Order: sequence, then structure tokens, then C-alpha cells
Amino acid sequence: VQLQASGGGLVQVGGSLRLSCAASGPTFSGYAMGWFRQAPGKEREFVAVIGRDTFNTYYVDSVKGRFTISRDNAKDTVYLQMNSLKPEDTAVYYCAASRTYGSNFWSRVNGMDYWGKGTQVTVSS
Repeated sequence: VQLQASGGGLVQVGGSLRLSCAASGPTFSGYAMGWFRQAPGKEREFVAVIGRDTFNTYYVDSVKGRFTISRDNAKDTVYLQMNSLKPEDTAVYYCAASRTYGSNFWSRVNGMDYWGKGTQVTVSS
């Protein structure tokens, strides 16, 4: 599975962006998909994950109520809708895939089966 993230950019505080992660490969629907982010000088952190069935989702507390993860298995794409953006959301965002779904597993950075290249999100105040 190859992952290609897009949709990043520069946005003002309170604005919105939608990130997309397109997957190539015949087994996209067999993977849980998620997003991580890494701010300058900080470690990569978990943001959100969605299960294979599109109904199970889990978010880091700092984005709950503002970000929504979704997936379209027909298009092999996972999305991250980001609303009410804050300066602390500024980071490079990475999509990832794993056959394992679980909040404890995805809360760790290590163990993902596949990573995409990041897309920069900058929130200006």
C-alpha cells in the first residue's frame, strides 16, 4: 500500500482545511487508517484513526469536536476535516495504515504498516 497525503496549506486561526490521503493497492479496505502530526521540535503524535468498517473512530483529546476523520473505501481515500484550527495545530500531517485497530495501538507512533509523506498545515494567528 502506498499513501499520498494532500490538502495542507496556510490558514488563519478558526479556519478549516480538509486533508486527503489516497491509497494505492488492492487491500485498502483491509486497513485501519489514521493521521499523525509532527510540529517543529516535537515528537510525532497520534491525531485520529478510523477502522476498516468506517464507523469506529478515535481521536486525541486536543482535536475532539474539531476534527473529523472519514474514509471512502470506493475511492481508497481517507480524509481529515479540520475545523476551528488553532496555531498549535501547525504541523506536518502524515497518514498511516495498519491492519490493527485499537486506541492503545494507534496512540503509539511505532507499529504502523505504511506511512505516507507528510503535508504541511500552518495556522497563522
